[in-house]
Amino acid sequence: MTGPTATPPLDAPVEFPIRIQANLKPILLLFGVHDDGRAMVRIADGQFIATFGRFGARTSLANIESWDITGPYNSLRAVGVRRSIPKPDLSFGGSAHGGLRVHFRERVRAARLMNTELYVTVDDLEGLGAALTARGIPGQDLRRT
Repeated sequence: MTGPTATPPLDAPVEFPIRIQANLKPILLLFGVHDDGRAMVRIADGQFIATFGRFGARTSLANIESWDITGPYNSLRAVGVRRSIPKPDLSFGGSAHGGLRVHFRERVRAARLMNTELYVTVDDLEGLGAALTARGIPGQDLRRT
């Protein structure tokens, strides 16, 4: 019998792999996404770092105003690196199960574009939300409202 899981200290790096939906793997190869750890979100040293194959976004945690969880999505609209029109947001999508959207205070460059929001389809949406909340960034799960 084991005791409760210890929560890592807030200064310890945490990683959240982006979920890769099996039937979308051939499409994701076009973006450089393989099953080798090149699709994840990492929180370390006061930074939010998202990588998705050949693409990436990096900003300080202080630049994240809030977060929310949305979804599930249509598979064809959720896959790959995509931008909504006319909003200056970006998605790193590997699955349709849902995504966590971070809202930036100041725009962040990713995929050669300046973005106000970034969606990431990490496997553990609630865990990433909890990690951001523990670091003082408010958010909510919009799937439950």
